[in-house]
Amino acid sequence: MALASRSISTSGGNTALGGVLMTVEEGKLTFGATDGNRSIRIPVHLASPPEGEGRVLVPGKLFPEVARLLGSGSSQIEYRSTERDVAITSGGSSFHIKTMPAEDFPPLPDVGGDSISMPTEGLVESIDLVARAAARDDMRPVLTAVQVVVSGSNFNMVATDSYRLAVNETDLGSPSSLEIDRNVPADALRELTRVIATTGAESVKFGASDREVVFEVEGVVLTTTTVEGQFPKYQQIFPEEWTHEVRLPRDELLESVRRVGKMAIKNRPLKLTFSSGELTISASTPDLGDAEEKIPAAWGGDEMSIGFNAEFFREGIEGIAGGEILLKLISPLRPGLLQAVENEDFRYLIMPIRLED
Repeated sequence: MALASRSISTSGGNTALGGVLMTVEEGKLTFGATDGNRSIRIPVHLASPPEGEGRVLVPGKLFPEVARLLGSGSSQIEYRSTERDVAITSGGSSFHIKTMPAEDFPPLPDVGGDSISMPTEGLVESIDLVARAAARDDMRPVLTAVQVVVSGSNFNMVATDSYRLAVNETDLGSPSSLEIDRNVPADALRELTRVIATTGAESVKFGASDREVVFEVEGVVLTTTTVEGQFPKYQQIFPEEWTHEVRLPRDELLESVRRVGKMAIKNRPLKLTFSSGELTISASTPDLGDAEEKIPAAWGGDEMSIGFNAEFFREGIEGIAGGEILLKLISPLRPGLLQAVENEDFRYLIMPIRLED
């Protein structure tokens, strides 16, 4: 119920979309929910087969709360057609929850067609690295999505909010029979990671139609409509050449950025000043104060200062594993690139903030 309730609608336009559909068929119970764009089907493991067949629509906020508060003991659920409610008994507790008209609940998307399979570990990692760079507002809907591309043995995810861009490339190990290029809502991918964490699955199957992408994890089926529009051609955004490349100690850099970044608020930049042999990280917010730290850096050029959004820069560092980070720069007014020293599977491009003179 907790998984299902996250896919209900909270807009109030169609009250049926605020419910969770409980379906008993062929001795099995499933929960279903949809907000009109994202839907989920969840098989429920029972202590004994359910009696009868039918569909019942229960309130998608209240019912999960009651189920959670009942604790870990066994519970019995009974639909009472005359009273049009669901009776729940557990230990000394009993509840009667009124049902909603099940006929108003829309059909959930059919699942079918070709699909490919990949380990959940690589998929979750890619989502965690990339989805954070997707836009949070709807001013440009396509930027709220993650571009998912499957071609041959390559599985790529890309997201950008126009201030930063994250790309992660994964090798599937063997060529896929499907070619996929879809803009998948970032919130649907985040929900997929919750499903994977809940089920503990080791692999996930997914496929795509013209307007939908379907993920199946241990019998749980998550379906989402794709976002229409042309995703930015990110390959053209990356500069062909970089003027400066500097290796930085990953953990030391991250801790310094976390500390100094506390003083970069109210749209104030995190300032990076490179000079011979060191990097000075500083931030200042009028009426609040300032902070500064120095860490070693193999910088051999002229002194240069560049500003970044502190939160965006920190998230880029967090996504890179290894002892060192490679930071590529051109000038104070051109974007910077963060990546691992060893490979380019994950790349994080971030736009600068103009520094005050």
